[in-house]
Amino acid sequence: MSDKTLFWDLIFFIMSIIGIIPARYASTRFPGKPLAMIKGKTMLQRVYEQTTKCGLLAEVIVATDDERIAAHAISFGAQVVITLADHPSGTDRCFEAYQLHGKKFEYVVNVQGDEPFLDPLQISSLAGVCDGKVEIATQMIKCTSHEVLFDKGEVKIVLNSNKEALYFSRNVIPFIKNKDEKEWHRHFDYYRHVGMYAYRTDVLEKIARLKPSALELAESLEQLRWLEHGYKITCAETDFDSHCVDTPEDIEKVIRLMNIA
Repeated sequence: MSDKTLFWDLIFFIMSIIGIIPARYASTRFPGKPLAMIKGKTMLQRVYEQTTKCGLLAEVIVATDDERIAAHAISFGAQVVITLADHPSGTDRCFEAYQLHGKKFEYVVNVQGDEPFLDPLQISSLAGVCDGKVEIATQMIKCTSHEVLFDKGEVKIVLNSNKEALYFSRNVIPFIKNKDEKEWHRHFDYYRHVGMYAYRTDVLEKIARLKPSALELAESLEQLRWLEHGYKITCAETDFDSHCVDTPEDIEKVIRLMNIA
């Protein structure tokens, strides 16, 4: 293969992925969260700027149901798509935004709008596994402590030998017989979910039409709906930890964790 052919293959690959940032105004714990100020910039602007630093995304758009968020996003140069307000998940909002945007891409990366210090390399590592065969991709990070492993707010992943998810759970799976629970993480490679997704667009259209499933409702995890219907979720390991902002108090916590001056 010539350098010229490789160059154009790379350009085609890059041009086939779009990043979508779902940003809704309503939030039970933190209304107006995308517009919260963090060190002189809103959370949404920080997420957008970090996302656009990823060279594997051909475009980045903001998907919102709120005119205030839309106007703010436009003010700092973002492309915006106005979606319906009643989407049950970011995945559904991403699909509608992708349809309304009107351009064709091979993959959509759903960038979490509540991680203001997201590292662009984290997006690149997820986009990098989107080879045309992968249906859905997400990320995981190794559990290195008992506290994290048994935190029900942290979603754990059970994998097959191809690093595809067999199951996601808030409980610890697998159970390790005859070992102290506080030592389980030393005897097995446990991983927890880092919640950014990439969807092949034909698969995104199909999963957006699925009804909530029994496992999903039990664990309150939408990815279980996809697994129940036979879709494969490839899990890429990352070294970048996930620091979400769910409440106003989380802003100071994330600043401390990220050592932001």
